[in-house]
Formats: sequence, C-alpha cells, structure tokens
Amino acid sequence: MKGLGVTILFTLIFSCINTEKDKLNEVDPAVELANAAAQYHYMMKELDNANSFPKTFNKDMCRLQTSDSEWWCSGFYPGTLFYLYEETGKMELYEEAIRMLGLLEKEQYNVDTHDIGFMMYCSYGNALRIVPKPEYKEVLVNSAKSLITRFNPVVGCLRSHNRKPTDFVVIIDNMMNLELLFWATQATGDSIYWDIAVKHADTTLKNHFRSDGSIYHGINYDPQTGAIQHYQAGQGYTEQSPWSRGQAWGLYGFTMMYRFTQDAKYLDKAVEIAEYLFNHPNMPTDYIPYWDLDAPNIPHALRDASAAAIICSALLELQKYLDAATSVIYVQYAEKILSVLASPEYTAPAGEYGGFVLMHSVGNAPSATERDVSLTYADYYYVEALKRYKELIGSK
Repeated sequence: MKGLGVTILFTLIFSCINTEKDKLNEVDPAVELANAAAQYHYMMKELDNANSFPKTFNKDMCRLQTSDSEWWCSGFYPGTLFYLYEETGKMELYEEAIRMLGLLEKEQYNVDTHDIGFMMYCSYGNALRIVPKPEYKEVLVNSAKSLITRFNPVVGCLRSHNRKPTDFVVIIDNMMNLELLFWATQATGDSIYWDIAVKHADTTLKNHFRSDGSIYHGINYDPQTGAIQHYQAGQGYTEQSPWSRGQAWGLYGFTMMYRFTQDAKYLDKAVEIAEYLFNHPNMPTDYIPYWDLDAPNIPHALRDASAAAIICSALLELQKYLDAATSVIYVQYAEKILSVLASPEYTAPAGEYGGFVLMHSVGNAPSATERDVSLTYADYYYVEALKRYKELIGSK
C-alpha cells in the first residue's frame, strides 16, 4: 500500500472539505433511515400490482414504473426493506420484504443473467443474515449454481450480456455479483465458487483498466480464444470515457474482493480507483458525479446520485482497511457525499416520487432511458451507506 503518499495527496484534496465543513448540515443517519423507512412504507401502498417490483418513478405520469422479477433490479426493493426493518424494527417493512421474496424465489434457477447476484444476494442474502432460515440458504446456493453456468474458463470470466455465440461480453457491473459466489463457498465448503470469483476478478483487473486508471464499461472477448475483440462504451459517453457508475462498481467490487481474500492487489486497485475519482478535473465540488466524467455538456450534464451512493458505501467499507490518517480522509469524503444526498436537492419530499428516497439518478443516458430519475439501486446503496455510517459513528 502506498499509504503515506495517498494520505498526503488526499489531505490536500480534503483541505477544502475541512474549511467548508461548518457550512454542511450534519447527517444524522438514524433520522435519515427513519425518513427512508417512512418513504418505503408509502411506496408499499403505491404499488398497484401485487406482483410487480418498483423500478423508477415516472414524473410525467406521477406513478411508479415497475418490473417483473426477471428485471436485474428486482432484488433491490426487498433488500432495502430488509435494511430498513433492521434499522427501525418496523414489522410492516419486514412483511413486505418477505412477500417480495416469494415473487423472487423462481429466479434462483435463472441462468440467463449475470445479475442474479444483485437479484438474489441483495434480497435473500439480507434475509438470511437478519433472520436465518435453511430455505434462504438453499435459494442462494441454487442462485450461485446458476451464476457459474455463465463462466468460460478460456476467457476467465462470467458472461454478462447474452449475444451471438461469437461474442462474450463482460461488463464491470459483474464484479458486484461475485459476492454471492464467495458466500456460496463459505456456506457449502465447495471452492468452485470462490475460484471462479477470483479468476473473474483477476481477468477484470488485467483487462478492464485504462492507463489513466479509469474503467472500460464492457469488453467483448472471443469465447474460443479469450482474446479481446473490442471494447465498448456501454452506458458511458464513449468507449474511452469514464462512465461514473462503472467507476463506482469497480470501487465497490474490488473493495469487496479484499474483504474476502485479503489480497493486497485488490486493495491497491480500490485505492487507485478512488484516487482517480477524487482527482478527476470534472468531479463536481459537491462530489455527486456527472453521469459520465467526460460528458459533453459539463457543467450542465446530468448528475448521478446512484453512482454517488455506491461510491459512498464503498468508501465506508474501504476506510476500514487503510491506515488511520487515510481512513479519516475517506470518512470525511463519505460524510460530504451523505450531506449532499440527504439535502432537499437530492432527497425526495415525504410522500412524493412514489416513495423513492433519492432523486436525480441516471440509468442509461446513451439510450435516453431513466434520465434524471429515482432508481431502486440508488436507494439501496444510499440506505446501505447510511447504515454503515451509523455503525461507524456508533463504534467511536
């Protein structure tokens, strides 16, 4: 670890935060979690279809936009409910989360998506942690079995997108699904899941990073040889631009890799991603990134609260693994993000936006979908960040 150098660099970066700290509202995570719980209680009543999952909020129609259980975000709603039940003890949130698990259960056998980690570990994983039941463990093991069917040992990765047989697309988002595989080895004793997770991460480490430290969203490999056929912009502005949520997935994913493996190369990579983000000339002063840090209409480009929430949650874990001085700086950075997300600029008014907590996220700007909206994963990682921050300040 380059602890001293990182500390000196970040001390300079955060000097502006320290001088402005008095201007920021202190974030009380218990208050914000209670507010989020109230919003999700409202959201429960806004769902007009008992078999649907909230996806976003359509401001023009003033109604929730929903999906079925196969949508990649289906696990975030029950996952957020479990987090909020854990923090508030509100049984109606728990009961709604359990109801949603019943709708998700069949996805344990879904071999057509790499997002089964998002779908099942964020939901059933939280359920198992909070109220352990053998049936939850069985669902998660089956989900891990489904996920590893997408592994190609020649490429060294799990397939992300389903395309023609000559394509093997891997996106940085897939790093997040490896947590399910690590859990599966811990739960079953079978190392196959762990080994695949490590191989996928190592291939990503080798190929997904540009020379400046930024991350490609997608790579199309030759499934027969493992050679890179081409890079793809995916949800970024261009093939070479730093799509903000992609950088966030990388930061979170490699931090998680270090948690399980204790391999310093993953910790070093997480720090490098953080340094890249902190030092990018287009990072806004309030630290809520533009949807792409090279978007063409900066400073008028859309911000992405979902990327900020993921970065914030990742930082609050990452700081635990660093030297004391650097840890303080990471916490200050996370506090700044939380203070902005908790402000009226990004937190939805009570009883509005269909019950979503955060406003102003971007799903897929190039496709002109989910632009400047509320999103379930923005809420999930924001609530997770608040939970982690509450635990942090409660331990001091």
